[in-house]
Amino acid sequence: MPRVGFDVGGTFTDFTLSDAAAGTLTHVKVPSTPDDPSRAIGDGLARLLAAHGAEGRDVEFLGHGTTVATNMVIERRGAATGLLTTKGFRDVLEIGRQTRPHLYDYGQRKPEPLVPRRRRLELDERIAADGEVLRPLDEAAAREAILELREQGIEALAIALLHSYRRGEHEARLAELAAELAPELYVSVSAEVTPEFREFERTSTTVLNAFVGPRMSRYLARFAEATAALGIPGEPYTIHSNGGLMSIPTARRHPVRTALSGPAAGVVGAARIAGEAGFGNLVTFDVGGTSTDVSLVHEGRPLATSEREIAGYPARNPMIDVHVIGAGGGSIARIDEAGGLKVGPESAGAAPGPVAYGQGGEAVTLTDANMVLGRLGASGLVGGDMPLDAEAARAALEARIAGPLGLTAERAAAGIVRVALANMTRAVRAVSTERGHDLAGFTLVAYGGAGPLHAAEIARELRLARVLVPREPGTLCARGILVSDIALDFVRTEIRQATPADWPEIVARLQAMRAEGEAWLDGEAVPPARRAHEMALDARYLGQNHEVRVPWSPEAGDLDDFLALFHATHRRVHGHALDGRVVEIVNCRLRAIGRIEAAGGGEALPRGEMPAPVSVREVYFDGEHGWLATPVHDRGGLPVGAVLDGPAIVEEMSATTLILPGQCATVDAHGNILIEERYR
Repeated sequence: MPRVGFDVGGTFTDFTLSDAAAGTLTHVKVPSTPDDPSRAIGDGLARLLAAHGAEGRDVEFLGHGTTVATNMVIERRGAATGLLTTKGFRDVLEIGRQTRPHLYDYGQRKPEPLVPRRRRLELDERIAADGEVLRPLDEAAAREAILELREQGIEALAIALLHSYRRGEHEARLAELAAELAPELYVSVSAEVTPEFREFERTSTTVLNAFVGPRMSRYLARFAEATAALGIPGEPYTIHSNGGLMSIPTARRHPVRTALSGPAAGVVGAARIAGEAGFGNLVTFDVGGTSTDVSLVHEGRPLATSEREIAGYPARNPMIDVHVIGAGGGSIARIDEAGGLKVGPESAGAAPGPVAYGQGGEAVTLTDANMVLGRLGASGLVGGDMPLDAEAARAALEARIAGPLGLTAERAAAGIVRVALANMTRAVRAVSTERGHDLAGFTLVAYGGAGPLHAAEIARELRLARVLVPREPGTLCARGILVSDIALDFVRTEIRQATPADWPEIVARLQAMRAEGEAWLDGEAVPPARRAHEMALDARYLGQNHEVRVPWSPEAGDLDDFLALFHATHRRVHGHALDGRVVEIVNCRLRAIGRIEAAGGGEALPRGEMPAPVSVREVYFDGEHGWLATPVHDRGGLPVGAVLDGPAIVEEMSATTLILPGQCATVDAHGNILIEERYR
């Protein structure tokens, strides 16, 4: 039966349907509808089912990725939120950490807290770091505080008390009081959202969860209604930032975990496809209409992180380590006050979009520059469903960029591309060479609507071994959802020294967390045969401030085995180990996993002779090569084993792939395009 995955992006919403019985993959792209994403979802699902000749009742599985929560935070369109915290900690959101990411930039400003000070109220209670109740909760004062916040018109309530990760009964009681006094409120409790020490990050994450909670709940409800209207049975899943799937009830409780939903799905899909092709060390390169998302995959496993920022606000949840910058096809080019050319991070988005879309856009974008250079054809995007206006793009570029800079249109357009490429290159370096990885043996996996258009130049600049472009790369995030497992991460702070006296408590904590994971999998209706658990310990040398993560489970060995593995991990991450130093456990972690069934293969790949190009058009490459007559190929007709010498262009429904002069591309046994330098 068909399985459907889709990803709601800032510019397009992408859909993939996998039919294992028929051995086919069906892909659809529709423009996103930022005012109400469910409209694009309903339209795209209807078109996808019609294209495959299926009905809603035939769909066996439906999963989706979304940037809705992220966009709410970026645009500050979340709910009016209140915060209840321990007396003395009202201003923790503003105090934060004494870290400055841009040390010498005096123009940098912290974002305003999502909860203004008048809606941050203190309570007289106190739990010690060891879990001892120093002062019980004053319930009368708590009732007054909840009613006061309700009078201020809040829609969501965040509860983050000191040391609640150790003992959460005060937070639980506050949640009960909120349900009694203000049942309409969305309540976010830190002991449930992120039960870890470090009060600033825990409070920030809890506030983020509350801030996006009400509107995400409404969005998920409309999404469920749209799928039900199409007759799709069962409950849809949402992919979250760790690359796993969760049900709508879980997503409603933990909406902050969807912050990197779509990009995480893309990394999962890229790792799976490249792994099948025999490549384990990857840089994933996803360029859409609004952003460029890059990540590193080492030996087949995406790198993970426990903390990142969403629009400047710390979020502490397990997630795939994706670096996001504002550089995409819709990135706006402009001339700054000093006369320099800038590209992004502002984007024309889906509406009105680039000038070439013909929907009223006036700002010149990266897409318009590629139109002027001939890299995108006038036949348009999405298989011709969105024709592009090359003349309008050229006229706008000449008026707004080329004329003021005294350049020809093609030189100005090439400059826009070079500036965007420089931003993308820095993003790739941020996840690779700046972290000690030698890119010489890595493969750049290019996807998203604009990734394959720019990947060859990125690979040449960074001396990557090759570029891999999967089939229909513009829908890879949707395809990645189809190969993602159901998964949820659990964490518990357990600060103990790794000594024979304390080790049994660590083992007991991991075993208790395994039972907690089993209970969650019960709720997700995962059959026992498809369940798995992955455990890890965050540990550090006594006296250190930050820890390293060591995969570990009670079955892996004894304390001595763990210590040996910790020292080895510390040496790999930091370049040294202190074998005689006491080791301290900080957090116990568990990922509960429900393995999905195989998504099935793709379409039968064409075989036989190499077809002639569908056309030849003039393409501008750079100052050295200028305009070159470039063959344009239809990807659907390229057989396995096809060889393309650059310059060449490959077009398909969801993306355009550019092959530079001096490069050679081949189609491998899986239908991927592999681009390498002709002479290395």
